Formats: sequence, structure tokens, C-alpha cells
Amino acid sequence: MLKQQLRAISSLLTSITLIGICTGMTSTLLSLRATIENFGTLTTGIIMSAYFIGFLFGTTRAPKDIRRVGYIRAFGGLAALAAASILIQAIWIDPTVWFVMRFLTGFAISAIFVIVESWLNTMADNKNRGTLLSIYLVLIYGGLVAGQLVLGITDPAGFVAFALVALLINLALIPILISVTVEPTTHEPKKVPIRSLLKVVPLGMVNAFIMQACYAMFYGIGPMYATYIGLSVAQVSLFMAAFILGGMLAQAPIGLLSDRIDRRIIMAGCAGTAGIMAFVLSQLDASVAWMIYLCVGLFGACALPLYSLGMAHTNDYLEKDQMVGATGAIIKVGGIGSIIGAPAVAALMQFGAVNYFFLLIMALTFIVCGYSLFRVTQRKKADDQSASAYAMLAPTQTSDELLTTLADEQAHMEEELELQQELDEQNTADTSR
Repeated sequence: MLKQQLRAISSLLTSITLIGICTGMTSTLLSLRATIENFGTLTTGIIMSAYFIGFLFGTTRAPKDIRRVGYIRAFGGLAALAAASILIQAIWIDPTVWFVMRFLTGFAISAIFVIVESWLNTMADNKNRGTLLSIYLVLIYGGLVAGQLVLGITDPAGFVAFALVALLINLALIPILISVTVEPTTHEPKKVPIRSLLKVVPLGMVNAFIMQACYAMFYGIGPMYATYIGLSVAQVSLFMAAFILGGMLAQAPIGLLSDRIDRRIIMAGCAGTAGIMAFVLSQLDASVAWMIYLCVGLFGACALPLYSLGMAHTNDYLEKDQMVGATGAIIKVGGIGSIIGAPAVAALMQFGAVNYFFLLIMALTFIVCGYSLFRVTQRKKADDQSASAYAMLAPTQTSDELLTTLADEQAHMEEELELQQELDEQNTADTSR
């Protein structure tokens, strides 16, 4: 059954892998090219934040527009928009133009994720949805890593790297356009106010805001920082790839561990270790490149799972009918953090505080660590900290659709467990009589 479903969604998985490669290449490429063009760190940070503004806007608005024209036509138009926005940045080297194009890229990519995830969910059932989504997320991670490696053999100062990204985006169109799968339908999740979540699960909100800010700092300004400390273009690509690879490898073990131990303890441990690795990285330069790769891999292994851990922790304290709406609220809070993150660290570097890049990330991760431990003293562990698919969730910018499905799946699993317990109790009672 699983093999048949994988065969049926092979076109979707192929398309999203190509999109992942493009996403992995683009942020690093633009950061390196901005350095070459002497845009300045603050200007670069603002440009990079435009992607997250567009992504946040896309996840909230694109589903409504997609319903009007259909998924296939929407995918084609959005892919064309993403490819055009990349090429325009290669042709017109101007900060204002790049800001607008980066916004359009973020909007298009987020809407593409909505399409692919919706389509994927229609092909899955409750028995194998977790497996299919895990494969989907691993392919995204693999694409991000591959994108960094491909960029390492191109010249960011030329046109070819931009053209290659546009080419891959257009190639991603082919599997979707030739697919014969029936278009999926979407639904509106029940909304949960952010203010309510701040009262019920403040750690989840704080974690989402801070960690997404850290991710935006690293993805947006990390390549620029790497060049400042003397790494070559190929080394910068390995620097970014090591970060993503570390997170990909650590997602499953840390997620499984968090299902057995108080998630707040795991969050504190991951955040504290990430902070230590950030401090070590702040003391290294290009003369010990191998040490940088090792430490940034460990940093990614600890930092990247934190967003999904926070998501799982939030749902540990919510009712079933609140989970779906809560995911959307967390995405928005994290999106605000992403928008602020890159310009904040860029402002520091603009005024000569280059060494403060990892020190700022260290301070933010230590805040998450300290607050996680503080919340342990303020509230007992959730009575039923059930195993959650969120523990496997990649902290890439993903749409409400995937998060909604994961929440629905978790609620369904809990309902089945409760029903089974009731049946066991009834059988026990009948046996005793």
C-alpha cells in the first residue's frame, strides 16, 4: 500500500525536492552576491527579511487565491513568478528591486508549499500519513543541503547561478503539470488567539519567536559572516550545508527522546548546547575550517529541532479542538521573529560588531534555555504528553496545511487510543462478571 502511494505521489516529491534545492541555493547566493556588491550588512539584512514577509503573507493569503483558480494553474503561475523574481535580481542589481523581488519569491514559495502539502495529504491516510510526511520533510532537508553544495561549484558574482535556480524551478513544473491526480480541497482551521496561547503556553510562543529569529539570522546573514571570517564560496556552502545536515540527522532522535522525557527539559538541553556551540563558533576563523564545520553541524543538530519541540510542547497543554488553530498562530509568531531576526543582527554587523553575530544567537538560545527551565518550576509536566508528529517537523518555513494535518492526525490517534482503552475496560468488566 505504501509503495503504491509513494508511486502515486512521486511527481509531488520530485517537484518539492527541486524547490528545496532552489530554496537552499537562493538565500546563500543572495547573501554572497550582496557582499560582493557592497550593499552593506544592514541593507542585506532588510532584503533578506523581505523573504519572510512574503512567506508569512503567502501562507495566510495564498490558499484563498488558490481556491479561485485551482491548484495546477496556481502552481504554474507561482513557479513562473518565483523564477522571474530570481532572474530579475540577476539583471537589476539594486537593493530596492531586490527587496521587492525577495518578497515575491517568499510569497511564491510559501504558496507552492501549500499546494504540494495539500496534494500530499489527499494521497495519505491515517495509517501512513506520518511516514509520508517524514519522507516529504527529509526530501526538503536533502534539497536544502544539495542546494548549498551546488552553489559551491558556481560563481555568485555571475549570472549562471541565478539562471540555474530559475531553471530548476521551471523543471519542478513538469512533474506537477503531467500529474493525473485529482486536485485536493482545503479547509479553514479554527482560529486560536495569540493572546490566549501566551497565557496558556507562553514557552511555546517565546520559543517560536526566538528560534525563528535565529534561523532567519543564520540563513540570511550567516553566509555573509562566513565570508567575513575568511571562508571561500565553496567553504561557505559547506558551512551552510553542515548546519542543515546536523538538524536533519538530529530531528528523529531528539523528537523520540522528547516523547519520553519532559519536553521542556529537552528544549533546555538543546538550547543550552546550541548556545555553547554558538559561543565556540564566535571564536573560530577560516584557519580551522574543519572545526567550524563540526561545530556548526552540532549547532544545527541542537537548534533546528527546537521549533518543532516547542510546537509539540504547546499542543501538550491544549484541547483537541484547539490544536489546529494553534499551529497557525505559532506560524505567525515565528514569522514575526523571522522578519525581525536578520535585520537585527545585520544592524550590529553594520556598525563593526561582526564578532557579535554568533554571540547574539548565543544570547537568544540561552534565553530559551533559561525560560524552559523556569517554566519547569512553574508548572508540572503535561498529564498526557503523548507522542506527537510535531517532533519530526522540520523548522523550515512551512504552510498551515501541513501543520493542520499533523494536528488532525494527532487528535485522531488520541481518539483511537481512548476508544481502545474504553473497549479494554468494557472487556475487563465483562470478564469479571
